[in-house]
Amino acid sequence: MGLTKTEEFTKTQNDLASLAKAIGHPARIAILQFLIKTKSCVCGDIVDELPLSQSTVSQHLSELKKAGLIKGEIDGPSVCYCIDEKAWGKAKKVIGELFDSYTGQNCC
Repeated sequence: MGLTKTEEFTKTQNDLASLAKAIGHPARIAILQFLIKTKSCVCGDIVDELPLSQSTVSQHLSELKKAGLIKGEIDGPSVCYCIDEKAWGKAKKVIGELFDSYTGQNCC
């Protein structure tokens, strides 16, 4: 497998790509929407909400956590997940800057 050459791009470009990858699956969007709606929850609640197995939900939670969009605390045998407000604000800013950079120039 070839190198991705991510070092050839800016930190902002790499951060935005990682964010896009993290939210690039409908299950992850559903998880984020569920966490936003409930403010926080236990992993089992997410599994009950989605038509996915426990292991699949755990993989999606891991990707969201790796991207920094969510955080989790171990509470006995379960993990409580919630939106990471600081990372959420940064993601909103980075995505907003990308969309705001388009000035409406129509080249086609």
